[in-house]
Amino acid sequence: MEEYIRGLPKAELHVHIEGTLEPELAFRLAAKHGVALPYENVEQLRDAYQFTDLQSFLDIYYAGAKVLLDEEDFYSLTQAYLITAHSQGVVHAEIFFDPQTHTERGIAFATVIGGIERALRDAERDYGMTHRLILCFVRHLSAENALRTLEQALPYRHAIAAVGLDSTEIGHPPSEYALVFERARSAGLLAVAHAGEEGPPAYIQEALDVLKVRRIDHGVRCEEDPQLVRRLAAERMPLTVCPLSNVRLNVFDRIEAHNLKRLLEHGLCVTVNSDDPAYFGGYVLENYLAVQQGLGLSRAELTQLACNSFEASFLAPAEKRRWLAAIDAYALGASPPRT
Repeated sequence: MEEYIRGLPKAELHVHIEGTLEPELAFRLAAKHGVALPYENVEQLRDAYQFTDLQSFLDIYYAGAKVLLDEEDFYSLTQAYLITAHSQGVVHAEIFFDPQTHTERGIAFATVIGGIERALRDAERDYGMTHRLILCFVRHLSAENALRTLEQALPYRHAIAAVGLDSTEIGHPPSEYALVFERARSAGLLAVAHAGEEGPPAYIQEALDVLKVRRIDHGVRCEEDPQLVRRLAAERMPLTVCPLSNVRLNVFDRIEAHNLKRLLEHGLCVTVNSDDPAYFGGYVLENYLAVQQGLGLSRAELTQLACNSFEASFLAPAEKRRWLAAIDAYALGASPPRT
């Protein structure tokens, strides 16, 4: 089954590039810049990845980002993720980045996007991997700050496909960012938003109706509102679900309790993603394996999840059809397709 999942063409739609910072790279960059980390070694840092909720994770996440200082750091970070993703059958990646995490530290926006974009272009040249880049606003900063960040981003509009909303969900409903998202849409950017991970189903509804999003990131708490579930199914509104993340942050106490299989059975366009894989114990392959083993997913259900990932992507229709055809052929016994 692992061999089948690895060869299955997949799109990853929910991965925070800052969340792919492995401890080894963190220590290497800390040494490069003379930045002191509050841990003695890689093992001690990895042992600190015991989280009780989203905020306990974010505290370490933002501390780790302090080692990212120059364009080459952002290139190395992105390149490392892309190498791993490619080895696990990811042929298209839609990647979140949090510019405010860096500009608030005095790092230029151009430095951040320059390194990320260069690594994405190199992966397309070397592996044929396609990509979309999604600028996420962080909820613990104000909507005014987000609007300033959007203005900084507009000169790089050619490299950015969409805007998103992440970080602390509780107490920060999507509607707070209505004007920012309206401005982004007027600039031709698509929209996604984190909602219904720790926040209530009402946040999912706000993301749909106020922010006009094309996808819901996480969204697992939709199940608490049957009418919302029916709406999501009827509209084929994608959910970018991150199973290992949900368990590590205690949204579910164990993988066997996760509702991904039920959501799939309700007809929702559910996808499997890694979120912050360096912190949560696995990249996209490990997430697929976790739900296959923990929820007893069949090969047909795993194939459907891969198909959903392309349906939910921001690829052009012709590219979606090409990959869906490749998945059909693979499921019938063809060799893994080349990108």
